[in-house]
Amino acid sequence: MPCPSAHRDTFARDHLPPKEDWPEMDYSVLPELARYPERMNCAALLLDAQAARYPDRPVLHYEGTVWTYAELLDKANRIAHVLTRDLGIVPGNRVLLRAPNNPMYVACWFAVMKAGAVAVATMPLYRSRELVHMVETAKIGVALCDWRLREEMEATLEKAPHLRRAVYFGGPGEGSLEALMAASPPTFATVDTAADDVCLIAFTSGTTGPAKGCMHFHRDILAIGDTFNRHVLKPTKEDVFTGSPPIAFTFGMGALVTFPMQVGASTVLVEQFTPEKMLETIARKRISVLFTAPTAYRAMTPLAPDHDLSSLKKCVSAGETLPLPIWNGWFEKTGVRIIDGIGSTEMLHIFIACAGDDIRPGATGRPVPGYEAKVVDEAGREVPRGTIGHLAVKGPTGCRYLDNPERQAAYVAAGWNFTGDSYRQDEDGYFWYQARTDDMIVSAGYNISGPEVEAVLLDHPKVQECAVVGAPDPERGQVVKAYVVARNAAEAGPALARELQDYVKAQIAPYKYPRAVEFIAALPRTQTGKVQRFTLREQARGAAAP
Repeated sequence: MPCPSAHRDTFARDHLPPKEDWPEMDYSVLPELARYPERMNCAALLLDAQAARYPDRPVLHYEGTVWTYAELLDKANRIAHVLTRDLGIVPGNRVLLRAPNNPMYVACWFAVMKAGAVAVATMPLYRSRELVHMVETAKIGVALCDWRLREEMEATLEKAPHLRRAVYFGGPGEGSLEALMAASPPTFATVDTAADDVCLIAFTSGTTGPAKGCMHFHRDILAIGDTFNRHVLKPTKEDVFTGSPPIAFTFGMGALVTFPMQVGASTVLVEQFTPEKMLETIARKRISVLFTAPTAYRAMTPLAPDHDLSSLKKCVSAGETLPLPIWNGWFEKTGVRIIDGIGSTEMLHIFIACAGDDIRPGATGRPVPGYEAKVVDEAGREVPRGTIGHLAVKGPTGCRYLDNPERQAAYVAAGWNFTGDSYRQDEDGYFWYQARTDDMIVSAGYNISGPEVEAVLLDHPKVQECAVVGAPDPERGQVVKAYVVARNAAEAGPALARELQDYVKAQIAPYKYPRAVEFIAALPRTQTGKVQRFTLREQARGAAAP
C-alpha cells in the first residue's frame, strides 16, 4: 500500500497524472536511492540535519553578510510559523515565492518545505500576466515576495481570484515578513511528509503557449543530489559555490542550494551577475564550483586572464548546448574543463553529463549514474549508433505535469521521457546534441515558448498576425525572431518594431521579447491553413548566415 500522504490539502496529489502515464522510475539502480524511506522531508535532511551537524559553518554569503547553517534554520523555522500561524497554511497548500537570488528566498523555500506545503518558485522577471496564469493553475492562496517586486505582485493580487495575500520581505511595514518572524519562535517541527508528497511545482515554458507546471516530490529533491551531485560533480564541504541561474529555476535550486547543502558546503549568492562581476566574485570569494550558461563562459573568456581564478576547480554549463569553441576557449584561459550537461524542468536537473577525464569536448556526455538514455526514431525504436534521432531518458526523476494530460502524453511514452531534443550517440556511449525537435527557442540558457510570445504580440492592436521562431545568434545560440503582418502596411518599420518589442517586455518576462522583428506581407501556410514555421526558421537561418 502507498505511504499515507501528510497533505491535508490534496490538490497536488489529486492533479497528478494517472500513474500509468508516469515515466518509469527505478530506485534500485543505486544503493543510495534504494535506501530512501517511505517518509522523508527534503528540508529535514538538507537543513535540519546539516544544521545539527555543521551549526557554525557558513552556508550563504550575500553582499558582505554570512549566514551559518544554524542561522538559516532559525529563519526558516520562524517563517514556517508565519506560514502556518499567521497565514493559515496547511500541508499541501501552494505558496508562491518571488525574489532574486538572496538568503531570504532560500529561507522561505525551506520554510515551505518544513511546513509540508508546496513551493511555486517564480522568476523575478515574470510579469503579472504570467503570474496570474500560475496562481490560477496551481490554485495558490499565499505569496512570499521580495519588497522590490511588489508592483507586479500587487497587480497579480488584483487579477488572480485565488491569491488572497502577499507578504513582503526586505521592506518597511509592521506587516513585513521580518516583523512577523520576530514574533515567532526559533524552532519548528518539520512536517513528516511522505517521500512522494509533492513539494515543488516548477513552471516551465513549452511549445504550446502558457507555462506548464512540473510536479516534483521530496524524494526527487534528494535524488538529483544522489545522482549528478554525488557521482559527477563530487563536491566537498570545503567547496564554495556560485552561479548565475535563478534559484526559481530547478537548475539554480540544485546548483546553488541543494547541491552545496548536501555536503555541508556554502554558496555565494549574487542577484545580478555580469561577466566582470562573476570573475571578480570568483577571485574575491575563492569560488571553487561555478554554474552558468555557455553565453556567460563565452563573455568571461577574454577577461579571464585579468583575474585570479586559481581557486576554481569545477565549472558546469547547462541551459543550452555548449559549443566546442566556447569549451576550448575557457579551457585554454583557465585550465578548467567545463562539465556540460543537459537537464530539464520536467526531469528536475541534469541527467546527461561527464566530468574530469571522462569529458569529451563537444559532447554533452553520458547518462548520469541512476539514469538511462537512448536515441530513438519516430516510432520509439532505438536507432543505430551515429544516427540522429529523438532523445529518450528515464531515471529516479521524471515528468508529471500538473493537470495537463495532452502535454503529459507528448512528453512521456512507454515509460520514457522525451525531452524534445535530437541527439546522436557515438560508439562509446557519448551523446552529441543536434537541435531542438519542437518549437522551443533556447536563448542564452532561457527556454522561451514561441507561441507564448505570439499570443502577446497578437494582443497588440497594430498586429494582424504573426509567427515567432528562433533565429541563429553567435552570442546567445538563438534569439527570438518575430515575423509580423501589420494591420497597416504603411506603419511597418523600425518604429513599430520597437513599439512591439517594448510591448512584449511590459507583458511578459523581458528576456522573451523578440530581439528581431521582420515585417512580411503574409505568413506562409499549408493548404489546411497551418503556419509553416519550418519555412520561417529556414528563412531566419538564411538571414543569419552572412
